[in-house]
Amino acid sequence: MMKSLKVPYVPMLDELELKHAAERMETEALRQSVDVVNWDEYPYKPVVAFDIARGERDLYLHYFVRGLSLRATADEDGAYVHPDSCVEFFMRRTEEMFYTNFEFNCIGTCLAARGTTRNEREPFTADEYRRIRRYTTVQREAFAEKTGIHEWELTVAIPFELMGLDASSLPDMIRGNFYKCADETANPHFVTWSPVALPSPDYHCPGHFGEIRF
Repeated sequence: MMKSLKVPYVPMLDELELKHAAERMETEALRQSVDVVNWDEYPYKPVVAFDIARGERDLYLHYFVRGLSLRATADEDGAYVHPDSCVEFFMRRTEEMFYTNFEFNCIGTCLAARGTTRNEREPFTADEYRRIRRYTTVQREAFAEKTGIHEWELTVAIPFELMGLDASSLPDMIRGNFYKCADETANPHFVTWSPVALPSPDYHCPGHFGEIRF
């Protein structure tokens, strides 16, 4: 069943450093779980939640993760981050076929692009990447997989403009989904916020996005 959420407006959030924005979101944002296991062949489910809120200019996401293994081999924006310990946000305007993917590994490296399908995508420019603010509790340097149980948090602020939205006149609703994966770790997993009814793992599926209301 498709999920729906309403994004709270938190005044002055854009004026705070991300670390302090995350602290404010603890009491004023909406918290949701990423806990849907859609594919039986990948049963592992780490503990994953996110806080979501908006300021005047940006959408804020604060992810919490606890689970087996930690990996961050991608350290330059635009590199593939899904093999690492990774959280993702996909969105599209309700009237458009284009959708945008924002993917982050645990050290804050980002892969973002726009397009109509998985293979027909336009990557973000270096300037667009610079506009996505990030704060992580993991030291920002690449490393190979670390085994055992690890906890980490990542806060990101994504300008509405980069989502194709007018911050001064947001639509009533967009569609999107929130994901957690770690394709090339010892415990690969593919968990989602809103269910994905497909036979194999696939996050590039705007037909299965949930509702994100403003």
